[in-house]
Order: sequence, then structure tokens, then C-alpha cells
Amino acid sequence: MPQSHAQVWLHIVFSTKQRRPFLRNDDFRTEMFRMLSHHVTTSKCTSASVGGYFDHVHLLVGLHRTITIAKLVEQVKTETSKWANGHEKGSSIFAWQSGYGAFSVSHSLRGVVDDYIRNQSEHHAKLSFQDEFRLLCEKHNIGIDERYVWD
Repeated sequence: MPQSHAQVWLHIVFSTKQRRPFLRNDDFRTEMFRMLSHHVTTSKCTSASVGGYFDHVHLLVGLHRTITIAKLVEQVKTETSKWANGHEKGSSIFAWQSGYGAFSVSHSLRGVVDDYIRNQSEHHAKLSFQDEFRLLCEKHNIGIDERYVWD
């Protein structure tokens, strides 16, 4: 076969450093979501949706066949941190946590994950980020070590 084809959808989740509420301002948070989407796209991946809450973000991403998950997350975090550090509504100490969660998404369930990502405010009226992340890991059979996951 002379061509390579791939369709891999991921639900990527990461928080701000120490889960600080850097994304509390609605305008800044909306702009951050746009910047995250932009940097996913400039990495040759597909940005299907971006959402989150005051202290974390969720991305539904179609991974390009030539980029690794780690490289994508590194590029997106680096570029958006630089942007946030210089933004008038951002913070000079803005930073993302060092880790992330990446969960596979079936093509047939993209709409369900998209709805979940777009309705983060509703979820977090009842559930903390830590509890949400624990549930996502449990659903995907990923064991986490609480000593290291909440930097």
C-alpha cells in the first residue's frame, strides 16, 4: 500500500499547575479554548472540540498519523502557556500541569464526547476536576498513583 491512513480520536485532559483557577475569567477562558484549538490544528491534527472549567481543559482531537500524543500535548501546552503569560487577562505565572490524560474515543462516540466537553460547567457544578479525572481513568482501566497525578 503506497499511502498511510489513520483515524485516531483522543479525549485529552490536563489541568493548570496546582489546579489554580487561571481560567476563571469567561473571556480569557474562551480565548484560551480558541488558542488550544489553533495549536492543535497547527500541529496537523483535527480539533473537534475544546472545553473545560476554571482549572482544566478537555480536547477532542483527531490525531495526525505523523505526530505522537506526547509531542502534540507538549506543543499545545508550550504555545498556550507563552500566550497566556503575555495576555492582558492572563497571568505571568500561568502554567499547565506537567502530566495529562489521553483516552481513546471510538468514531461512533465522538458526538457523546463532544457534548461532554462542551458541557463542562454543568459537570463541575457537582464534581471536582480530581473526581472527574479519577472517573475517566477508571472508565478506561487506567490506574493512577495519587501521589504523582496532582502536581
